[in-house]
Amino acid sequence: MGCGGILRDNDGHLRGIFFGLLGHLDSHIAEVIAIRTAFKLYVESQWFGKFGLVIESESMVAVAWIRSKVSKPWKLLKLFNDIDAIYFSFCDATSDVLCIESERKALLKFKNDLVDPSNRLSSRFEGGDCCKWLGVVCHNTTGHINQLHLAAPLSVPQFDAPVAEWETYHPSKNNSTLRGKINSSLLELKHLSSLDLSNNNFRSNILKFLGMLGSLTYLNLSHAQFQGAIPHNLANLSKLQYLDLGATDWLKVTFEHPSLLELHLSACSLEDDPSPISVNSTKSLVVLNLSENNFSSVPMSIFGLHGLVSIDLSGNSLEGPILDYFRNISFLEVLDLSRNSLNSPTPNSLFSLNHLQFLNLSSNEIDQDISEILLSLSRCCLDCLESLDMAHNDLFGHLVDQLGHFKNLAHLSLAGNNISGPIPLSIGELSSLKFFDVSENQLNGTFPLCFGQLESLETLNLGFNLLEGVASETHFSNLTRLTTLEASQNRLRFEPNSSWIPPFQCRIIKLSQWHLGPKFPRWLKFQKNLSVLDISEAGNSGILPTWLLNLSTQFEYVNLSWNQLTGGISYLNVREIVDLRSNRFTGPLPRVFPTLQYLILSNNLFSGPLFELICNSLREGPMECLAIERNILSGEIPDCWNHWRGLGYLNLENNNLTGKIPPSLGHLNLLVLNLRNNGMFGELPSTLQLSTSLIMLDLSDNHFSGSVLAGIGDKLSKLEILSLRSNNFDGHIPQKICQLQSLRILDLGHNNISGAIPKCFSNLSAMANKGNQNTYMFQWSSISTNNFFCLRALLVLKGRQDVYSTILGLVTSICFSINRLIGEIPKELGSLVELRSLNVSRNLLIGNIPDEIGNMKLMESLDLSMNQLTGEIPSSFSNLNFLNHFNVSYNNLTGQIPTSTQLQSFGNLSYMGNHLYGPPLTKNRSTNRTPTDVANNGSRSEGSNVNWLYVSIVLGFVMGFSGVVAPLFYIRSWRHAYYRKLDHIGRKLYMSLGYYG
Repeated sequence: MGCGGILRDNDGHLRGIFFGLLGHLDSHIAEVIAIRTAFKLYVESQWFGKFGLVIESESMVAVAWIRSKVSKPWKLLKLFNDIDAIYFSFCDATSDVLCIESERKALLKFKNDLVDPSNRLSSRFEGGDCCKWLGVVCHNTTGHINQLHLAAPLSVPQFDAPVAEWETYHPSKNNSTLRGKINSSLLELKHLSSLDLSNNNFRSNILKFLGMLGSLTYLNLSHAQFQGAIPHNLANLSKLQYLDLGATDWLKVTFEHPSLLELHLSACSLEDDPSPISVNSTKSLVVLNLSENNFSSVPMSIFGLHGLVSIDLSGNSLEGPILDYFRNISFLEVLDLSRNSLNSPTPNSLFSLNHLQFLNLSSNEIDQDISEILLSLSRCCLDCLESLDMAHNDLFGHLVDQLGHFKNLAHLSLAGNNISGPIPLSIGELSSLKFFDVSENQLNGTFPLCFGQLESLETLNLGFNLLEGVASETHFSNLTRLTTLEASQNRLRFEPNSSWIPPFQCRIIKLSQWHLGPKFPRWLKFQKNLSVLDISEAGNSGILPTWLLNLSTQFEYVNLSWNQLTGGISYLNVREIVDLRSNRFTGPLPRVFPTLQYLILSNNLFSGPLFELICNSLREGPMECLAIERNILSGEIPDCWNHWRGLGYLNLENNNLTGKIPPSLGHLNLLVLNLRNNGMFGELPSTLQLSTSLIMLDLSDNHFSGSVLAGIGDKLSKLEILSLRSNNFDGHIPQKICQLQSLRILDLGHNNISGAIPKCFSNLSAMANKGNQNTYMFQWSSISTNNFFCLRALLVLKGRQDVYSTILGLVTSICFSINRLIGEIPKELGSLVELRSLNVSRNLLIGNIPDEIGNMKLMESLDLSMNQLTGEIPSSFSNLNFLNHFNVSYNNLTGQIPTSTQLQSFGNLSYMGNHLYGPPLTKNRSTNRTPTDVANNGSRSEGSNVNWLYVSIVLGFVMGFSGVVAPLFYIRSWRHAYYRKLDHIGRKLYMSLGYYG
């Protein structure tokens, strides 16, 4: 739903146009909001006070509401108060009545005691006649001040608020809130009936003298940072009809107001009280808002308020069943119990509320058949129900045909449940339906054609279901009001006529995993309001059309990933998020919009240097994520990162970058830095130790040198993944590595590290203590989308090198293989009971295997091969019941292999080159293999004995390598095609598991 209007002068000339999205509202309410907006624009314009204002409206209902003194809907009381304040302010501007001098002085005293950083009161309180001051409303005949509206103009928008509303809200720049002292001079305003100080920052107790403003009918102190207890004398406000104390820390409500219509106590830190809240004698109360408090059960005193029309208990800690007392409140129209922990089926009392219009039970744990709920609701409120929200529960069953009988239903959200079966055709009979969301269920069957009949539909979300078949132009033929189309993660095909022009103008389109190709969908060219576009993995190929990124719209989010799009991109006109990964884009990196926050260009063919993007981009906000891995970038990483403060994720792995790590990179305080598999060299800059927020640092497969941890230091207390594998680091493993207590994955393999393994590894608490599993999700969110991707790490585990992503948080690993470590394996390693993988192979280690290694009962991979270890395999190894990779070959071990299920499951290769016996070794097989030549890091010296089996294996490997593997190393196009094919197969397998698992 949107509202808008056109402003013309006396000659009919166009002077202004305004428009905004409002969410899901009644059309009459939208018209009232449009009228209020017109009032505000007029008051702030140059015409104010010079020309009159005429408002024309197509809604006679809205006009009647504004004109009437008695017929205004209770739920719009605050909205009408705003209109009255603006209306009277400019009506009084042309009247002959002057304000009372004593009241004018009282207002100036009040103003002088306030702290006003933005000087908004100075501009408001100008001139001698206070009745003309903005926010001050005087009586038309007496001149007494009736209303004072000083709410801060920029309050935090709701998450789904229109983009324009978010654009005007910048908390870091919001200096419009009032602070300071509230002067008691307000008591001189004897006729004050409305006082609004909301959305300010007073940070003081509610002043007692407010209870002496006996004419007040409207008092709004919400979100003004008031503290302490509510003064008892507020009970003296006998005429009060609207009271909002939201976001006020208070102790207890101890007052009664016989004429109170609305009571708002949102976010007041209220808790369960054995004594009932003393509002039960307030017979006039119509609206009760106790949301965002700490109630664990519904206050019983509520059920004595028989005149209530609206109850809001959302965002509390309500547990257990929904109380079966709501039938006592027979006039109830609005009931919001969302965002609690209610876990029982809905009680019958809810289905006796014959006036129920809005029911919100979303984000609970309700486990019930959705068909039972719909049938019960059809018996009580078939003709009045306008909004039903039961998203994110544990509902199951099928949608029934009775759903189409709710003629006034405008809002239906059942997302995030386990509802299955087809979508009933009766959906097409919901002529009032504006919002329909059944995403994240298990709905199957086809996309019903009846959706094309829903002329009022504005939001359609079918995403993450099992729908299949073909969508046609008929599905959208009458959806002229559609602004949001989300149906990703289904198996639908849509190939309209090339000349098709959609009847709608969408702001959000998400059709990921639809089949829209092979040609890029031309119908998108006609979407002039498009802000969010996701057509990832949609089978599109060919050159990306230039018109897409040249549309007049301002994109917030564009996701074209996992297609076969080609060509170069010169400029990305996207404000927040771009995801183009896994395509075939070529050429230099594109220029980007100054406010872009997430740029994901992974797995393409972008080439050239980073300099233009990094050093010559004009930044107006922080870039949070830059992912350009698996491309063919070249040159050095430039040293101009100082204006990239706020960058949290930087991934440049698998490119052709050279040179050293620039010092300015260390000043960014990154969370993730991945430079794996490039051609970089040199020592690590000391500035890296300034990146105290680092969680993952992967510099493997380069040519870095210097001492281990030089430049990194011991200050990276949050570091969980450290991989320096396959470089030229030397020296000893320093003791300070044990101060990195958050480490879960440590890979120093394939370097030139010498010395002994430190004994302090027992300090690595993340590997020693339970309950430290992480998900490693890097998440981004914007106004209209919320996505994440998993961190990836290439690890050598279980004797092979694999990429770990979704299960990376379950991995704990230490790898010191292929170095020159000496001495014994420290027994202290045995305290790392959460360790899953330990690899110290191909070193110069001596002595016995510590018995304590057998305490690491979760160990899945243990490789001690190619050292000089002696003695027996400890009997404690029989406790390692999760081993699936084990290798102690080519040492000097003796004795019988301990008996256990796991140790006997490995073949001879795991034990060869020792003096071992017993299962799994064959009885007649000699276990006295030629010992390793430790001086040559494990190579064998066996004289002239030739084992032709091994010779044939070697020859076969050489032929296979030269014919297949070698070209992958030396021919870049082959290598990229090979890995892209693997990525594609992996993606398909993952999605198949998602569908059938």
